[in-house]
Amino acid sequence: MIIRRLYKFCASHVVRNCSSLKCAQNIHGHNYEVEVFIETNRLDNACMALDFGIMQQEMQIFIDSFDHAHHFWDKESAEFQHFIEKNCVRYVKCSFNLSAESYALMFLYYLSLILQKSTFSNNEGELKVSSVRVHETKNGYAEAFLKDLENPNFKALVHKNCVSFSQGIQSLWQDKDFFNKIISDEEKCFFHAKPLHQIP
Repeated sequence: MIIRRLYKFCASHVVRNCSSLKCAQNIHGHNYEVEVFIETNRLDNACMALDFGIMQQEMQIFIDSFDHAHHFWDKESAEFQHFIEKNCVRYVKCSFNLSAESYALMFLYYLSLILQKSTFSNNEGELKVSSVRVHETKNGYAEAFLKDLENPNFKALVHKNCVSFSQGIQSLWQDKDFFNKIISDEEKCFFHAKPLHQIP
């Protein structure tokens, strides 16, 4: 059984080294759509794989952290990075080039960590983020699957510190340790209480 939730954010970036010169040489933006697919081996006490309301919590906060921000590769010149950091309140520094493919791998990696570090209390099954699909435009998307995180050609792109968020982004987190919890060695950081059952 697989469920899917759609998230959206708006952001600007540059995709260096690509064939499309408009993308490679200019800051430009997209209205991104991120589809997150979660797989389970059984349904919970509400006959759900995972309540969509739960997917509006930590996962939503993480994806919203990329919204209305400039994202840049940490291999950009020091001058360029300084300009962004000086003139933008919201920015995300990434250790990878900012293609849809890289975004898909990155979101899959971090959302999987969030799910692994979550404790559920409604008899949920074995849950995993089976894939993440990132649309830059209506015409195409990139999709990353769990097996891609084991592929050495992709694995090196994503790791615990492959993104860092500006203070302007972090200031809007209710839990100021939100990202540190995601990348920490703690097994469980996010706890979801048992809902009230109307029917036993």
